[in-house]
Amino acid sequence: MSDRKHIAIIGGGAAGFFAAIQSKERHPADTVTIFEKSGCVLAKVSVSGGGRCNLTNSFLGINDLKSAYPRGDKLMKRLFNSFDNNDACQWFEQHGVELTTQDDQCVFPRSQSSQTVIDCLTRTAAKAGVTVCLRHQLVKVAPRADGRLEVDFKDRPSRTFDKVVLTTGGSPRMAGLAYLQETGHRIEPPVPSLFTFNIADKNFRDLMGAVVEPVVLGIPGTKFRANGPLLITHWGMSGPATLKLSSVAARYISDHDYHFEVAINWLGETNAQLAEEQIRQIARQNPKKLTANVHPGELTARVWHYLLERTGIDKEKTWDEMGKKGLNKLIETLTNDVHHVSGKGIFRDEFVTCGGVSLKSVNPNTLESKVCPGLFFAGELLDVDAITGGFNLQAAWTTGFVAGRSSRT
Repeated sequence: MSDRKHIAIIGGGAAGFFAAIQSKERHPADTVTIFEKSGCVLAKVSVSGGGRCNLTNSFLGINDLKSAYPRGDKLMKRLFNSFDNNDACQWFEQHGVELTTQDDQCVFPRSQSSQTVIDCLTRTAAKAGVTVCLRHQLVKVAPRADGRLEVDFKDRPSRTFDKVVLTTGGSPRMAGLAYLQETGHRIEPPVPSLFTFNIADKNFRDLMGAVVEPVVLGIPGTKFRANGPLLITHWGMSGPATLKLSSVAARYISDHDYHFEVAINWLGETNAQLAEEQIRQIARQNPKKLTANVHPGELTARVWHYLLERTGIDKEKTWDEMGKKGLNKLIETLTNDVHHVSGKGIFRDEFVTCGGVSLKSVNPNTLESKVCPGLFFAGELLDVDAITGGFNLQAAWTTGFVAGRSSRT
């Protein structure tokens, strides 16, 4: 009797391809088929990292996975025992993708092109014997009495498989995951993560193009904080600090309908006391110089002039004319500059949702469903998401590896 199994991978993204390759290489006699709803595969990989594909991160400086994975850090820590960022780098290099690590610890293909990664995955899958079927939109997966799984596609005949790995990505609406709820899975409501902030203040937006590094962003009255470069755009805030904050506070921000206050510490990790010492030292050393002409080194003249105006300090006055009251107001502005966010923009390079299949519905060692044997999950469909910097793609490689291997034990 043949031990040949039929495995379906639903979703032709990063996690789907990695799961398919692992499953097929482990049991070459099996039929492994990727079903992709659109007309092309690996579309998000194509735009990742601005088209350069930030495929992982060195994780240097990440002392706690919670700082990289606001949701799913404990699961990722467990799964990293099977396949972590070092394994990912080794795998890609062994499959012909030369890598380079930037100063910010983001890992890219040396070619600086996502097509290199796409070609690697499609070539490796084809060589292993994985079949790819395009324009197959999933409707639902349901268990059968014989222990197999029936998969329904829109406007196509249903098909039966021994095992199914769902890698359909993040769903922007609960309705897209209703079929999983019907089979008893717990679903965490999906909300956007990794987005930019719309700022109504025109004077702030007039700084567009300015990059301030580093800053600390926070939401007053909460513990949500994020540091890194701030990019000011024609609509408001972008850059790593903004994207990190949008990720760690995704649910809070959604609950407030994307209208909330954000505080900027323009001096980075510097607290009010240190900022006060820094500003008083500038005042002592430059009493007769204009406030417009002398400023903390990390701020450009353009940003500094904006902050003086925002504080109500005449930039034509000298430092010794500022007075104690003016000095205190300036320190407050530098370390706790509160702005109103009036909506969100989209970070198109790496649009991510948090939410999805609750980790309580999944075996943490195999990523198999606890309520539907033979059904596995990987990628963004799980309630796992990360800040920007290659961490989301690493989650795709890791969960794809584990689900693909586990689907055929």
